[in-house]
Amino acid sequence: MATAIKVKKTTFKHIEAEWYNYHATLKEIANLREEIMYPMQEHEDINIVKGSNSVRQPGDPTQRIATRLTTNKRIKYLQEMVEAVETVYNALPDEYKNLVRIKYWSKSRLTWEGVALELNVSKRQAMRWRDGIIQATAEVIGWR
Repeated sequence: MATAIKVKKTTFKHIEAEWYNYHATLKEIANLREEIMYPMQEHEDINIVKGSNSVRQPGDPTQRIATRLTTNKRIKYLQEMVEAVETVYNALPDEYKNLVRIKYWSKSRLTWEGVALELNVSKRQAMRWRDGIIQATAEVIGWR
């Protein structure tokens, strides 16, 4: 059995930030897809005379959009983060899921003492659960 590699402090903070930003990341992915699928039409300057070089690109516009969607690096990165968070979250026991909802996904930003109080556990136990969640996320992503 392979032993888990301890996650670097900076990586830990980055992954924890991804948990905090999960819902915003979902919105960002949707916005990026929307921008690719429905780009703003550039307004033509009436003073510019179009020459023969300004012919529309031939090809399938649906295929071009699909290619842009699948090759966009930002969308790929964000989607990877979302999938990692969802994979870990879905595998968590209910107590850990409650921790995620209270600490990372609720509007009220409770301290670890407040989270522990809500969960009826010690602060140290809540933080151990957090450490496990972040470690599991790092393993899913393949980070160290």
